[in-house]
Amino acid sequence: MAKSKIGLWLIGAGGGVACTSILGLCALRKRLAPAWGLVSELERFHHLELPAWEDFVVGGHEIRPVRLVDEVLRLATESRAIESSLISQCRAELERIDRRLRPGVAWNVGATIASLAGPDVPQHEPPADAIERVQNDLKEFARQNDVEHVIVVNVASTEPPVDDASLPTRWLDLQRLLRRPRRCPLRASSLYAIAALDLSCSYINFTPSLGSVPPAIHELALLRKTRHMGRDGKTGETLLKSVLAPMFARRNLRVMSWVGHNIFGNMDGQVLADPANKQAKVASKDHLLREILGYRPQTHVSIEYIESLGDWKTAWDHVHFQGFLGTPMTFQFIWQGCDSLLAAPLVLDLARFAALAWRRGETGRLTFLASFFKSPDGVEEHDFTRQFQMLEAWAGTCSPLAE
Repeated sequence: MAKSKIGLWLIGAGGGVACTSILGLCALRKRLAPAWGLVSELERFHHLELPAWEDFVVGGHEIRPVRLVDEVLRLATESRAIESSLISQCRAELERIDRRLRPGVAWNVGATIASLAGPDVPQHEPPADAIERVQNDLKEFARQNDVEHVIVVNVASTEPPVDDASLPTRWLDLQRLLRRPRRCPLRASSLYAIAALDLSCSYINFTPSLGSVPPAIHELALLRKTRHMGRDGKTGETLLKSVLAPMFARRNLRVMSWVGHNIFGNMDGQVLADPANKQAKVASKDHLLREILGYRPQTHVSIEYIESLGDWKTAWDHVHFQGFLGTPMTFQFIWQGCDSLLAAPLVLDLARFAALAWRRGETGRLTFLASFFKSPDGVEEHDFTRQFQMLEAWAGTCSPLAE
């Protein structure tokens, strides 16, 4: 691959996932940290001509008045998730990236997220104006940094759900709706998607928010010959569900109920304490079981904000199932991990794989990335092993021998 700069533009750039991704990228460039957690660093993908960590230039949008250094220091001092010495060694780069951040979009994001916005963020900006402003920021970023292609990754807070079935299915009709603010139900995540795809940038939605899911936005991606994928990064409890549920199915053990209780204390948890925002997250975490098992066991997913936990997330799951002769049995597990550190390497992986897809001229949904998401757009398969085989199969087509 000819060397060129790739823009990595993060929506929600001041949040825990974005800050950890940025710090991780700096640490990888300086060889300060091992590559654990990075799928793209697995030996089976070494033949791919992926961009090097040095090839990425980072910028982003953020609605809160925050500084990157302060946010990663919070992960070190409050959550004790990373070493302060690592931040010191990357401080200069974090401060340079800070200067590339721009005020984000707060259109129709719901009361909880809107309340976090700083004074520089327009609260009642019409959708068409917001899209134009985002596009101007992206173009200026690419121009100033001599970037050949920009990959926009949404890692912002979860928005309340949208009834996407009521949206126009064609791009021209949705475009008209953007000019009628009182009738436009789209939220910021979709405005970012439209802004990015209309400029032929790649768009990845790591959140449960609507993003690029609507068919009209997918049509825009095809019209502009670009690519997108989402949604909701699969990092913890749901990742385990996608591994364990196939085991029950293949051993013909009938799951009667599956209860998952999640507690964590970061900004994501604070936003999800709002029932409207929580609704989108719960729906994303809960549908997977019936897709894998082929029937609907009784399920319950709870998400609770516990401030003292900081970025540490704990999930306790209770599975009640029937074995031979109908005997009821129980399987339980506890998953504890640092939320941002589980997600950040996947953000970097997605950027590398999307960059290669751009190099190869691939357009539309990047369905081979399904294993990274709880609700992969355009993919019905939820078994993690089979999803990962999709990534491996795609990687096989990228082999120099296959070309």
